[in-house]
Amino acid sequence: MSDTPTLPPRKAAKAITAKTGTGRGVRPSSGRVTLGDVAKLAGVSAMTVSRVINRPESVTPEIQTIVRKAIAETGYVPNLLAGGLASSRTRLVAAVVPTLTHVLFSGAIQALTDRLAMDGYQMLLGLSGYPSEREDNLLHAILSRCPDALYLTGTTHSPETRRQLRAARIPIVETWDLSHKPIDMAVGFSHQAVGRGIAEYLHARGYRRVAVFSAEDERATIRRDGIVDTLGALGVTDVTCVTTPAPSSLAMGRDALGRLLTGGFRGAIHCSSDSMAHGVVLEAQARGLSVPGDIAVIGFGDLDFAAYMSPPLSTVRIDRFAIGRLAAEALLDRLADKPVAQKVVDVGFEIVERATT
Repeated sequence: MSDTPTLPPRKAAKAITAKTGTGRGVRPSSGRVTLGDVAKLAGVSAMTVSRVINRPESVTPEIQTIVRKAIAETGYVPNLLAGGLASSRTRLVAAVVPTLTHVLFSGAIQALTDRLAMDGYQMLLGLSGYPSEREDNLLHAILSRCPDALYLTGTTHSPETRRQLRAARIPIVETWDLSHKPIDMAVGFSHQAVGRGIAEYLHARGYRRVAVFSAEDERATIRRDGIVDTLGALGVTDVTCVTTPAPSSLAMGRDALGRLLTGGFRGAIHCSSDSMAHGVVLEAQARGLSVPGDIAVIGFGDLDFAAYMSPPLSTVRIDRFAIGRLAAEALLDRLADKPVAQKVVDVGFEIVERATT
C-alpha cells in the first residue's frame, strides 16, 4: 500500500515522544514548521501527511493517529491557502467593519460568523475606523490573501477601491446601507428613510423645537439630513445640529446636552446612538430636568439596555442579527453557484416608542 510508513508504526510513535537534550519535544531548529517536518517525525511520506489532513478516509486509523500526534508535537498548521489554490477556494470570508465597540456591528458579525461556520467557512476580520480612512489599504491587504468573499460595511468607497473590488470577481455584500448602488449585493436599510421616520414621529408628537446629536459618520449624517429636510418640509426650521466624533458614547451625550442647555434649549433630541441618548437622559436628570417634560429623547439601535433605562428609551430598532445572517446566506448562495433571490435586501426599521418621548 502506498500509505505504508517508512518506519514501523511502533518506532514512529516512539519518535514522536522523543526528547532533545533541552527537555523539549522534537522541533525544527529554526523556521516555520513544514509538512515535511511532520512527515519526518511521523516516519511517513509527505503525501501521507497531506492525505491525513485533506482525505483522512483514505488512510488507516493507525496512521492517522501517528500523523496527528506528530502534528500536535510540532505545532504544525496546514497551509490551507496553498491547498486551496487548485480549487481556487480558501474557505475564508473577509469582513470589514468600522469598529467592534458598537454592539450593532458586533452583533451582525457574530450572526455572520455563526452562519458561515455552518457551511465550513471561517471569517477574517478587519477594522476600517471612523471615518473609513484605512479602508483602501485594508482591502488591498485583504484581497491579496484571496478570500472567497467579502462582507463590507456601507456602500461608499473610493474609486480605486471600487475598481479593485470589481476586479476581484468574488461575491461581495455591502451592509448597513442602501443609499448607493451596491457593487454586487446589499443587505441593509435606508438611512434617509430612518431620518424621515424620526422627523415625522417627533412632529406627530407635537415637538416643534428639535436638536440632532450626530456622530461624524456618513450613515449618521444621512439620517440627520433626512430629519432636517423632513422637518423643514413640515414647517419646522428650528433644528439644532451638534456633531460629535465617532464612535459616539454616553459621555459625548452628556457633554453635548450640557453645551446645548446654555442656550436654554427645551424640546426633543435625536441621538445617533442609544449610548449617546443614555448620556443625554443622565445629564438632563442630573440638572433636575424632566424627561420627557423638558427634554424628550429618541436614540438609534434599540440596544439591550434601552428598554431598562429610567425612563425607558424611545429608539429606532434595527435587526442587527438579521443583517449578518442574511449577508452570510447571500454570500453562501453565490459561493455554491446558487441563484440569489434578492441582490438587495431591505431589513427595514421600527420606531419603538417608550417613555422618553
